This record gives sequence, structure tokens and C-alpha cells, in this order.
Amino acid sequence: MERTHMSAFALYQSLSTDLPPPAKTASLQVVEKKKKKRKKENGVSKVNTVKAQLKPERKKMRKKLLKSAQREASLKGTTEVEDSVNGDGGEDLDALLADLAKVSNSRERASQLFQWLINPIPAKTFFRDTWEKKPILVQRKNPDYYKGLFSTAEFDRILRQEDVQYGVNLDVTSYANGTRETHNPPGRALPLTVWNFYESGCSLRMLNPQAFSSTVWNVLSILQEQFGSMAGANVYLTPSGTQGFAPHYDDIEAFIIQLEGKKHWRVYNPRTEDEVLPVLSSPNFSQADIGKPILEVVLEAGDLLYFPRGFIHQGVCLPDAHSLHITISSYQKNSWGDLLQKVVPAALEIAMEEDVEFRQGLPLDYLTYMGVQNSDKDDPRRTKFFSRIESLMKKLATYAPVDAAVDQKARDYLHDCLPPMLSPVESASSVKGAPVRWERGQVIGVGAHITAQTRVRVLRAGCARLCSDGEAVHLYYTTDNSRVYHKEELKSFEINAEHTDAIEFLIHSYPKFVTVGSFPCDSAEDRVALAELLFEKGIIHTA
Repeated sequence: MERTHMSAFALYQSLSTDLPPPAKTASLQVVEKKKKKRKKENGVSKVNTVKAQLKPERKKMRKKLLKSAQREASLKGTTEVEDSVNGDGGEDLDALLADLAKVSNSRERASQLFQWLINPIPAKTFFRDTWEKKPILVQRKNPDYYKGLFSTAEFDRILRQEDVQYGVNLDVTSYANGTRETHNPPGRALPLTVWNFYESGCSLRMLNPQAFSSTVWNVLSILQEQFGSMAGANVYLTPSGTQGFAPHYDDIEAFIIQLEGKKHWRVYNPRTEDEVLPVLSSPNFSQADIGKPILEVVLEAGDLLYFPRGFIHQGVCLPDAHSLHITISSYQKNSWGDLLQKVVPAALEIAMEEDVEFRQGLPLDYLTYMGVQNSDKDDPRRTKFFSRIESLMKKLATYAPVDAAVDQKARDYLHDCLPPMLSPVESASSVKGAPVRWERGQVIGVGAHITAQTRVRVLRAGCARLCSDGEAVHLYYTTDNSRVYHKEELKSFEINAEHTDAIEFLIHSYPKFVTVGSFPCDSAEDRVALAELLFEKGIIHTA
């Protein structure tokens, strides 16, 4: 049945005031029996449930059609998947997140959430065949699949209740007649001006929705452990019949999640080998720069489009619908080259300290036969020079402090990370839920609560890391990070040398709880003191 199109804001205004407010942290605390009954319908196992219900002949035909579509799409360098995998529930993300909060291992939690994100594609298949290689499209025919992640109503609530700043949290953009413009005024983005921009045909890009939305924060803080790299997000709200951005490519792996309305997307191959998995994002391109698309599709609510960094893309709203989508991104500056940028200078410094061959002087006359002006010379001295460079480069690898360089990358990652969003159980068993309080004119609950028999573990698999700068050992952690990118400095504190074994023991024991008395420390007092320190920093919680 056809429906008259309404703008996103008009649609939001028409919502009944009796509707509950957008999902917040508290909504994760209650899981109704009805949700429990169908909690798996939107999770990893749903596709198996659906397939089991199909009649054999229908199942066979469906499989044949799917394979045919994938084979045809692969000729274009993409994979398109169409499947109705999720049932009809609109509350399923809340139920899924509440269910995942009960998973004891945060890495397993991340794996399950990522599987839900790309369902029905198996994660193992995705990372083997698609990741960093080609776009993939999932069309579900289910507008409620991602319901609860973010909405126009949530967008409006944030504008009204939060300090949203133009250029920091929100961009107002347009793209028309080949020209991309940003229309940000200074100061706070108030609803009156923002919605006027929208009604005049401008797109709205919220740069860090995780700072304002508990649900987005929760999703990203879980997914970052899947990637081992910061997971970020932007939200894009685009009026019907408009385009907000010029064709371009990004330096991140992008998961486009359509939440409301629809948008026409075109994706193009990297133009040259130099633009495959680029280090930096591109400038804006003209249509003449980019050739023909390898994938052209209309994303509708519940659909997913993934493309690697370097794939040029552009999205335009159709005349009959607005679009709201969220882009989840990761793997910015997380390549082998980025690691080697840390390894090689350090290796060279060590080699020059320890190996006289790296300190020997260059040939007296090397300027006469080396360099660009001499590159066409057929001179045996050039061959000898290159041979010496090659020999030194091979030898340099033996001085490479790879573990130390990985720790540098890890520190960058920990600084980038969102803090973990605690479940009610985790909060109650961590420093956040410590029973100390002011009551009836005095402080209640003060005293040692941790003993040798107390069972503890780190809050998340990746929330803390032990690193050394060659002199001191520090424990870096994410639990005090801000939801705003790099608003806080990287958190760390020095660890006594005699406590490093205990920290390693605790980290490697995850997800198991271990007793404080089992810490490999010199004395019982040391074990309890270390546990109390880690508890106060929010790094561990009790069983």
C-alpha cells in the first residue's frame, strides 16, 4: 500500500507523545519474558531457525537463487546477499544486548554482536573472502532488524538535551551541481536552526553519536574487541531528493547500516593500485574522475552495505523518502605499514648502538655515483652500494623490537577505545557499586572488602595492558576513558616490578575469576594491596 512521504522531522513530530522515550542504559536492565522467549530470533542462530522451517523444495530453490545471485555479483567484484533472517521484533536489539551482557567472555560477546551485524554471512567467511577485499550487500526485507540502534527521535532528543556543537559534534552539508559545501555556523547546534537547515535540503552528520547515545556506546564498546581497533560511528540524516557528500573514499572499513527510509548508493573500485587500502581519505571527486560503479543499490531500513577503505562511494536520497543511516567504522591506521613505522626507527636506533657495521662511514666518493642525477649510470660501484644497503636492511630485522612496537600500537588503541559500558551485574560487583555511602550523618561501608579469598578478574579482555618503556613498567587501561574521542589523556600507572607477574597472571586468566590469594606476589599483604588498587581503578571486579 502506498504511503504519502513525510520528512523525517515531520514524521517525528507526528509520533504520539505516549510513546516511550528512546532506549537508554536503563532499558538494558530489564528483559521481559516475551523477549527471553525470542531472544535468539535476531541473534546468530536465527538463520538456522528460519532454514529449518522452510519446506525442502522451497529451501532448495532459495539456495539455488542465492548462489546464482552471488555468482553474478562476484563478476562485478562484489557479493550481494538477500535473506530474511530476523523475524518481526522491534525490541530485539535491546534483548540481544541484555542477553550479551550475560556472556562472561567479552571477546565472545564481541564475536556474537558482530555476527548479528552481518547476519546471515558467517563471520569466518566474511573475514576470509570480503574483509579489505570487496564490498558486500545484505538486503533483509526487514525494516526492524536494526531498530533501537538509533532514530530520528533520538537525534532530536540529543539536539534538545545535549550540548551539540557545530563542527565538533554536528556537520551541516550539501552537495549540488558538483559542489560540496559545509554550512556550519559557530556555537551550539540548537533544534530550531538544525531543523531549518534540514528542511532547506541540507544533510546532517552527527560525528560521535556514542557520546550521546547509550545504545551506540554499548554497541561500539563491544565491537572494538572484535576488531582490536577503535570502532567509531557517524550518523547521517538526509532529506528526500538530496545528496550531502561528494564521491570520495575513506581510510576506514565502513559498515553502512540503514535505519530509516532509503538511499541510493553507488560504489566504485579504487582507481589505481596506489588507492587500494589507502593511508588517508581522498579529496572530493567529480563524476568524471570515478568511472562506472561496480555496485548500485537502494538500501532500505534493515539493510547493510560494507566496503573497504579505498572504494569510492556516494549516496543520494530518492525523491519519495528521507534517509537515516549510521556508519560503523574501524581499522584506521592499523596496517602492517603503520606498525613498521614504529618498528623500523627503533630497530635502527638499537642497531646503531650495538652493531659497528651500522656506524661505519659511507664511501668517500658515494655522492659521485649515487643519487637521482647518477641513477642512469652503469657503474659497478652502484651495484656494490645497493648490495650493502640490502645486507644492512636484512640485518636490521634482527634488531627489530617487535613486541615493544606492538605495545606502542596497543597504547594508541587503548587511548582510542571507548570505556566499557557496564551491565548492572558488573556495576554492582565493581568500584561503581561499592557500598560506601553517606547515611544519617556518617559514612557507611568503609573498610577492607577484599581478602585473599575474594575472586576477581579484569572487567574486559582488552581493558588493560602491561607495557614497559625499558625502564619502568606501566599498566594502561580504558575504564576511565571518555565517550568523547581523546577527551582524556591515556590512563596508566606504574607497577612495582615484583607485581608484574601477578598482573600478567590476572590478564591471562580472563575470563576466569581467580582468588586474590593465588596472585604470584611475595606476601599476602602485597596480594590484597594490589587487588585493592586495581579495584579502585575500576580495572577488576569481583565474583
